[in-house]
Amino acid sequence: METLQKGTQKQIGQYVADDFRTAAVFAKYKIDFCCNGNRSIEEACENKGINSDVILEELQAVLNSKTNQSIDYKSWPLDLLAEYIEKKHHRYVAEKIPVLLQFLNKLCSVHGGRHPELLEINELFIGCTGELAAHMKKEELVLFPYVKKLVAASLAQGTIEAPHFGTVENPIAMMMEEHDNEGERFRKIAELSNNYTPPADGCNTYQVTYAMLKDFEEDLHLHIHLENNILFPGAVKLEKQFN
Repeated sequence: METLQKGTQKQIGQYVADDFRTAAVFAKYKIDFCCNGNRSIEEACENKGINSDVILEELQAVLNSKTNQSIDYKSWPLDLLAEYIEKKHHRYVAEKIPVLLQFLNKLCSVHGGRHPELLEINELFIGCTGELAAHMKKEELVLFPYVKKLVAASLAQGTIEAPHFGTVENPIAMMMEEHDNEGERFRKIAELSNNYTPPADGCNTYQVTYAMLKDFEEDLHLHIHLENNILFPGAVKLEKQFN
């Protein structure tokens, strides 16, 4: 069992990669573990004015608790993880986007006059949908197939043809930059929506839409975490075996 100590240089993304249950602690204190997971707890707490001892105590409690719900994504083969991300998270995005666009459009029509922040939320989400659609296509058509080729070549102890993009680090750098952009976009949506809290005069559609947006952001955080902190570093390491 891991014992946490103050001053450890272990990065936030690594805590979540080791045990995803720790994500709930970071989310509670609005510490970004996906796009900005390459920081220590002390650094993140200092930026937010939070006592790092409190975070460490809560993380320790999570690590000490036993549950069957914690999935050890780090133990998965990279080709399986890529397939899982595509089938679960990419499909989730594709299914939820049209519903959320419909609901946001309705809210803007009915409540936009009294709540102009809805118009900005809608504009941000529309931008998100276009960028995410293009982003996922690049992963599905370029990056993920190459990761699967790396795994197959490694298992067969064979060789692999150099990709047109040079090295896997190039598309990964692009994907991570796009992750940062979407993380920032949803930080703005969360701020504008008062952390997805409907106003007192909010109708049922208002409540459902905000709840769906919150779920969408949480799924996006896990989606980005699996790529940034597990799949991408694994692919870089695997590719180096062929150099």
